[in-house]
Amino acid sequence: MRLMRAAGVVVAEAHQAAARLIQPGATTREIDAAVAEVFQKHGAEPLFLGFPGKVPFPAVTCTSLNEQIVHGIPGDTELQAGDILSLDTGCRIGGWCADSAWTYAVGDVDPLKQRLMRVGRELLRVAITGLAECKRWSEVAQRMTTLSRSEGFSLVEQFVGHAIGREMHESPQVPNHYDSDASMDFEIRPGLVLAIEPMLNAGSPGVKILSDHWTAVTVDGRPSVHFEHTIAVTSDGPRLITAGVGGSEGMLGFTEL
Repeated sequence: MRLMRAAGVVVAEAHQAAARLIQPGATTREIDAAVAEVFQKHGAEPLFLGFPGKVPFPAVTCTSLNEQIVHGIPGDTELQAGDILSLDTGCRIGGWCADSAWTYAVGDVDPLKQRLMRVGRELLRVAITGLAECKRWSEVAQRMTTLSRSEGFSLVEQFVGHAIGREMHESPQVPNHYDSDASMDFEIRPGLVLAIEPMLNAGSPGVKILSDHWTAVTVDGRPSVHFEHTIAVTSDGPRLITAGVGGSEGMLGFTEL
């Protein structure tokens, strides 16, 4: 697991480079280029570039604005004050992967987006805490579902987190919501490394995919946030492989691997 921390450090540096550019007038293409430059500097393999689908994913980051949930494609869209930008990226170094997403405010955002971001971060914190307190993932997912519902928000059910190691997507899948399907549950034990990534909508949980075959948006046009860390389950508790993403706020009270 400690070998994965090298990839986590570079993912965190990439997020920090992107965060410095997140301001009104910047384009998502410029932000993607900054992340690509960090990966190139470290000899890291971008995990998203060329990822297979109906069309290969064309960038090293997913940049999802406002009602875009995930898999937004960088382009010439300029950020506007009041936007929220969910940035997701990952890389492989020395044969090991790390993956992380964070939602950033562009200038001052309205109270709804502020609360949505706060609850999204809290969902991730609750999930990581649950790795130390729960025996099975279904218990963690139930805590996440209860929190999102109590706030009047909806967890996206169409996309899930995942185990991660030499490949970005490994088994088991890690649903962000409670699912009674036993095949979606697993025992929490030391040695697991998970990419936990709640996606939270201000309105309904519904998702639609745009004509670019990648960008997922809310069906009702309301905003969405996405927070993700790569986390190692150890005998001493959960440890953040992607510590540094989100700055000090992104530590969520935990320590790095």
